[in-house]
Amino acid sequence: MLLKDTVITVLPEPSHVKGVYSEMLGAKIPQKSRVYIDSSTIDPSSSREVAQWVADANQGQFVDAPMSGGVVGATAGTLTFMLGSPEELVPKIEPILLRMGKRVLHCGVQGTGLSAKLANNYLLAINNIATAEAMNLGIRWGLEPKTLANIINVSTGRCWPSEVNNPVKGVVETAPAARDYAGGFGISLMKKDLKLAIVAAEEAHAKLELGARAREVYEEAEKAESCKGRDFSVVYRFIGGKE
Repeated sequence: MLLKDTVITVLPEPSHVKGVYSEMLGAKIPQKSRVYIDSSTIDPSSSREVAQWVADANQGQFVDAPMSGGVVGATAGTLTFMLGSPEELVPKIEPILLRMGKRVLHCGVQGTGLSAKLANNYLLAINNIATAEAMNLGIRWGLEPKTLANIINVSTGRCWPSEVNNPVKGVVETAPAARDYAGGFGISLMKKDLKLAIVAAEEAHAKLELGARAREVYEEAEKAESCKGRDFSVVYRFIGGKE
């Protein structure tokens, strides 16, 4: 395998990232100062471990650049990358990532991009469940879904799951709820990211009051036949929301 100066990887799980880099670094390739950009969403510890492998093999530098924006953002070229990298590499890496997205946010040293991504997705996971519960509660009290969502979206409950990815059909026409929750950010991916965030929190001795229960919700919802393989906003269906 001939490696150029820059290598970009995007893989599902930490084990896949470790496997690919173990194979690449184990190959008999000339030592060179390459830049390895990993846009997978994995735990920061695994990312730092792989970064050390790259350094020990004298093959250059490994940085983390997880992305946000999903399938829609990837198709439109509007992804946001959260970059964990030495400051001096940013001018080299940023133009490369901007070919795939519209924004690169430098978070700090290697590993911090993933920390930012997992903190964001932890909040997203919690907000999604809370939005589903709040919408279901208001509708059962007799509120019309769009009226309730409009109130939330100009009030203190405003959040992305309510404003952009509302879980109730008919509230946001472009949301997965309008397509029987097809497409979007899969519930299995949210379950994975939430698990990674909880693991990373434990390593950092950061207390999470809601993480464990939220993880149970996504695990249980993923197993339900009516929710399997759908966007993570299908949690609304899982809790018995009116459709």
